[in-house]
Amino acid sequence: LSPGAKMGCFTFIKVMMILFNLAIFLGGGALLGVGIWVKVDGDSFVDIFGPLSSSILQVVNVAYLLIVLGAILLVIGFLGCCGAQKESKCLLMMFFSLVLIIFIAEVAAAVVALVFTGLAETLLTSLVTPLLKEKYGENSTFTEIWNVTMTEVHCCGLNNYTDFNNSFYYGKYNSYPRQCCGMKPDAQEPCNSTLATEMAVQGCFKQILAEIRTNAGVAGGVAAGIAALEIASMAVSMYLYCRLDEK
Repeated sequence: LSPGAKMGCFTFIKVMMILFNLAIFLGGGALLGVGIWVKVDGDSFVDIFGPLSSSILQVVNVAYLLIVLGAILLVIGFLGCCGAQKESKCLLMMFFSLVLIIFIAEVAAAVVALVFTGLAETLLTSLVTPLLKEKYGENSTFTEIWNVTMTEVHCCGLNNYTDFNNSFYYGKYNSYPRQCCGMKPDAQEPCNSTLATEMAVQGCFKQILAEIRTNAGVAGGVAAGIAALEIASMAVSMYLYCRLDEK
């Protein structure tokens, strides 16, 4: 290519880099703002988005999640946008390094999820089952989280109804949670071991894992799209970084 064509290509890629990272920066700011709003005034968030948001807020600390994601996107967008605008090799290299670290972490998480599913189940069983025995029926927030999960996913405990053997709930009510017998939480009849064995409601871990596998195509497509964007961002930032040496 002629010097003029090379300069035109450089300028075009630079402008695209600025616009793309400006969008990331604004998106990160929006997520950060929503996260702070949820943290400061969660009640108004629930009023606007309805009862489902209350369940989500109980299962996942949405405020901290949004704040962390928003902050990361803000930093990435700032480094990419300013690095391209100011033609700063330092900022471009910081952008490249941060995106590379995130990309490696995502790949590592995917490998661990695929290879060590059994290990994850063992670890979750050792951590969650004791909590189910101690907290379910005793702690209202913990109980509500599990009631919502078991009702919506149609599951029982982490593995099955035996997770509630010798539990606080069973000792108090002489019954398993009604979801373990396929009943609604407000059903009056007790859920005994005979009925629970007959119904054979699966544990929540297996049910959630089955849902993930069912939607693996969609999840894989989204993950591949994100990975492609990250690789493209790294390639563009490195192109700009190398072209600055020639200017």
